[in-house]
Amino acid sequence: MGQISDPKIAFAYLRPACVLLTRQPTVANVETLGAQLRDVNDATLQQLQDYVLFPLHFVLKIPGPKRESLVQAVAEVMSHVLENTCVQSWETLRDLLSQLCLCLCSPTDPGKPAATSEELKLAVLRCLDALLHAAYGDIVFKLFEPIMLPGLGAAISLLLALGEQEKSRGVQIAALKCLQILTLQCDCTQDHVVPATEEQRMLGSTMASFLPGITMALARIITGDLRQGHAVTVRAIEVWSRTVALVMEDTQLQDCEPGETPPADLGRLGELVVHRTPDWVKSTSGRLALLLKKIISCTSAHQHWMVRLEMVELADHMLARCGRSLGECAGPLLEALVGAVNDEEPRVRERCDAVLREVSERSQRTNGDGHNNSSSGCQTFTDVLSENLHALATSLPRLMRTSDDQKKLFVLNVFLGYLKVLGPLVSVVLNSAAHLERISKALMQVLELDVMDVRIMEERSYSAAIETSPDCLGSQTVHTQRKHFLYFTDEKIFSALMEICRTLGYYGNIYLLTDLFLDLYRESSAYRKQAAMVLNEIVRGAGGQGLEGKGRGRCAPPTQEDLRAAVVSVIEEYTSLNNWHLVTVGEEADRDGQDQELLSPSRLLSISNNTNATPLQMTPSSSSSSSTIHQLNSNIWQLCIQLEGIACFAQALGRDFRPLLMTSLYPILEKAGDETLLVSQAALGSMLGVSEACGYASLKELISENSDYLLNDVSLNLQRLSLHPQAPRVLTVMLAHSDPSLLPLVGDIVQDVLLALDLSYDHTATLFCSVLHALMMALARWFPSGRGNTGESARPRKTSTDQEVFDIRQFLLDYQRQKELAEGIGIEEDNTEDPMVLPPMEWNEDADGPQVKEELPPHLSITKDVMERCIHLLSDPSLRIRLKVLGVLELCVCVLSERENELLPMAHRCWPALLQRLTADDPLAVLRAFRVLCTLGDACGDFLRSGVSRDVLPKLSSSLARQAPISARAGPVYTHTLAYKLQLAVLQGLGSLCLRLDLADADLDAVGEACLPYLSCRQPIRLQDACLSVFRCLIQVDPDTFWFTLNELHCPFPYVPPHPDLQAVHLNGTGRPRDEYSDNVLRLLREEFGQGDRTEHEPPPGLQGPDRARAPSRSAGTAQSTSPLPVCRDRTEHEPPPGLQGPHRARAPSRSAGTAQSTSPLPVCRDRTEHEPPPGLQGPHRARAPSRSAGTAQSTSPLPVCRDRTEHEPPPGLQGPDRARAPSRSAGTGQSTSPLPVCRDRTEHEPPPGLQGPHRARAMCCFLDG
Repeated sequence: MGQISDPKIAFAYLRPACVLLTRQPTVANVETLGAQLRDVNDATLQQLQDYVLFPLHFVLKIPGPKRESLVQAVAEVMSHVLENTCVQSWETLRDLLSQLCLCLCSPTDPGKPAATSEELKLAVLRCLDALLHAAYGDIVFKLFEPIMLPGLGAAISLLLALGEQEKSRGVQIAALKCLQILTLQCDCTQDHVVPATEEQRMLGSTMASFLPGITMALARIITGDLRQGHAVTVRAIEVWSRTVALVMEDTQLQDCEPGETPPADLGRLGELVVHRTPDWVKSTSGRLALLLKKIISCTSAHQHWMVRLEMVELADHMLARCGRSLGECAGPLLEALVGAVNDEEPRVRERCDAVLREVSERSQRTNGDGHNNSSSGCQTFTDVLSENLHALATSLPRLMRTSDDQKKLFVLNVFLGYLKVLGPLVSVVLNSAAHLERISKALMQVLELDVMDVRIMEERSYSAAIETSPDCLGSQTVHTQRKHFLYFTDEKIFSALMEICRTLGYYGNIYLLTDLFLDLYRESSAYRKQAAMVLNEIVRGAGGQGLEGKGRGRCAPPTQEDLRAAVVSVIEEYTSLNNWHLVTVGEEADRDGQDQELLSPSRLLSISNNTNATPLQMTPSSSSSSSTIHQLNSNIWQLCIQLEGIACFAQALGRDFRPLLMTSLYPILEKAGDETLLVSQAALGSMLGVSEACGYASLKELISENSDYLLNDVSLNLQRLSLHPQAPRVLTVMLAHSDPSLLPLVGDIVQDVLLALDLSYDHTATLFCSVLHALMMALARWFPSGRGNTGESARPRKTSTDQEVFDIRQFLLDYQRQKELAEGIGIEEDNTEDPMVLPPMEWNEDADGPQVKEELPPHLSITKDVMERCIHLLSDPSLRIRLKVLGVLELCVCVLSERENELLPMAHRCWPALLQRLTADDPLAVLRAFRVLCTLGDACGDFLRSGVSRDVLPKLSSSLARQAPISARAGPVYTHTLAYKLQLAVLQGLGSLCLRLDLADADLDAVGEACLPYLSCRQPIRLQDACLSVFRCLIQVDPDTFWFTLNELHCPFPYVPPHPDLQAVHLNGTGRPRDEYSDNVLRLLREEFGQGDRTEHEPPPGLQGPDRARAPSRSAGTAQSTSPLPVCRDRTEHEPPPGLQGPHRARAPSRSAGTAQSTSPLPVCRDRTEHEPPPGLQGPHRARAPSRSAGTAQSTSPLPVCRDRTEHEPPPGLQGPDRARAPSRSAGTGQSTSPLPVCRDRTEHEPPPGLQGPHRARAMCCFLDG
């Protein structure tokens, strides 16, 4: 159905609903009328507007309280009518405005909002919005006539109260929007009445009466609780700026007649009229400036970007329309603008830049028109900015001490904004001595560092960290310590301060600024670090580096020559003796006191004053006072800042910095080797920065390209070590960050170092050991050895393919021969036919003469010379030197490992001294010496076997055995002790050492005995893992022995003989309950032998070769059993598994099958009476020994009993582990009716015919021996 367009039809359609609503004002009737109104088109509704509004207005005018739902329904219907029609009658506008205001205010107190629902308030405010937008033509201006001041004031007060006091954000925003519409400042998309000049002036004069109340109430809303939301704050700022601009507009105030008087017929209403005289304008401007400062302080750093953007709009609107009348507000408004120049939100920054350009252009036009001296007393744009900058610089230290971080950041952004807005005029402002001094002193106070943290001087950098750093610097990054300041903690504040300094350098005079801050640098030690930071950034800024938005261009940028001259003067000041060689370590920090005494400034002064001092000769230092933490930390930070500065200078100059490397690179390398962590890190970072700025691809290229004059300086300074004690550090860093191309150049210097070490090792050992360590690290890196680091590659595990070809005859002959040799038979004949004797070597001499020993490569020759010095220094009384020398010795072994003919004699020479470190030294030295021993063992192999077996293993084994109970009982704190670290290091290296040296059985037994306690689950986890690694290596050397050893501790299941003619294997670990060793033993058996907790005894099908042979055989009875444990009975086949070949088949335990069924619930082995091992065995031997029994009578015991045996003791000649390993011997003396397999009364000792190859041979030997 279409809408009604005929007025008569519409009238007839709406009349019943209107009449009914007048008679019965109910919600239903209002809704009925509203529904019918939607069926009428807008043009028809415009003609019937008065008729339709009458019943609605009538309902609102009914005296007495009304239901809120009814008023809300009436407001909604009235809003529909007003949104689609125009109000052309002044009476209608006035009556509806007053009636709607009455709906919002309290009946008892009309000045306050009514305590009604939020929905009702929103409906009435929406209706009021529609009414003001519907006012047509000139009738809206009648609202601003003087006679309407009381009613207009009541409406404004009511709307302000709703905006300030209401809790609902929607009601607040709607009330503020109505207030904005009421002042004809609405910015919505609807059509609005545009006032003429005279009407605008009348509007401003009327609103001047309400300006104090409006601005103060809105200021309270703007600076109110943040929980009200950003939308309320944005709307309040907009209304405040539009209202102030309406009243204080420059064009209106210029046209105002000073003698204008109100009409006489107003009576007392004339007192409400405000005349905008110059005095009123001046006083109002001052009051508005106070409110504006309060608003700016609360909103310029607001967390929501839309609020900050609205503040930029406020400043733009007021500076554009009220620039002259609000002269006192120009400063705060500019401050708000420049504070947004560096806003984090791009939209705010862009708008701020545009506004500042407009302000600057307006200022230039005003100055060009000659209005800068007008009666308003306004100042030029530059004057305002410079004065604000001076005032801000004056208050900056106070603000940085008293404000929170957010306020500090805003203040610094304002400072930076002033500099960017001034642009090229900064150099003009800085020509003022007052401005320059104020800004410089403010920066000095704000950038004061906190140097009381003791961790700064405690952190140390060691040679190992320096030498391994090339790998860590592959990404061209280095860790830098964060600076701690006294007056702020936020990193954004520091970034803002640095950008301020760069901006000063970009726009300022480079000579003026560098001279000023160098004077401050020299003036006081309190300003030295701050001045250095400012100088670094000023030079960067002058070079155009590190500026995000450079803003306006420079008038006359400095030339490269100017910049280079400034950089040279600053670097000379930085690297001077007094500012570069600072104390960074307390005297008590150095354990030996040698190298620290060598590096102290007082030491240098005493050297420089001693003209008779000879090279390589130390003079005692006269200083005995120790520096305080404050002084040491201050020195450390000063060096770090100066090192950062050199990198900044390189970035500013780019490739033009390369000529300055001759004077600046050597000092940086000195500090890269400093033992204070912060200084060395800053120096490495500076090296990276210089390398990148000068166009070098890496630090290696930087050092390689400049190594000629660097090494020349090092060589000269090493000859005058007393004057240049840092020369070894430079060489150390060069070696750590270079490639093999440096070796030919450094060869002569290495010889000088070794000569100096020979002549005065007692004074220079600490420094030169660090150099030698760096040298050997470099050689090991440049010339890596081809030898593997582990012994596994040298001794691969055997596989089944090794056993494919086997000669049983040769096996038996070898066995018989070895047995005779063990009994002393045939020793004399054996010496004549020893197959192991190598034939004599044939020497072939050339016709020219005898062979000449091949000359060693340079790196091996240097390594031998260094190793010679290490042998002598291993006995130095200083533990610190011994530790360094052991580290150097380890690297020497790694480098020499490629030439065994050179390594073995040197290993023989160093063995006595190394043995002393291993057996009679501080635990720290023992730890380091054992690492050297492992490296030697890996490189020399069985060459060290006898020495290690005789001198080292007994003491290591006894130490491990002695320490095992302690570590088992210790708590978690024990893992931090030196004893634990020594245990762990020994266990981690012992297995590979045994594997590499191919130790004999006795040594392996000793190692196994010492390591067995560490299989306990009571030991620390890492010790258990290290012990497992030892046993894995031992199993590779002798798998059978250690399989037996592990099964003696814990055997997961019993082993049944595969043939009735073979003796049963009884292991003490069988049937033993789980204990502290079980988990690790089972882990080793499972990983190394494929053996675990199985109920059937077939080896896993995936095992091949020796692994399958080691696995226990599987048996299954032919009758059912109710036993909860595996029972072996009724077997008819006695062959070992067919998959076994060679010796593995011979090693496999025999399987037996019973001849009768058994109903025993447990496996029963009868005819045994005693089950204890021999009383003579102790410890693990007792655990391994098979149980001993001698049954002479039948027993009905349900426990395992073995009958018909007479002797069960192992042969009396066996001792130790051999005695424990020997199976018990028995010989049946009578028949037995046991249903289980029993071996008795055998007269023939031939092995079963099913055995083949070496298995048959070994079985025959066993029978012969028995």
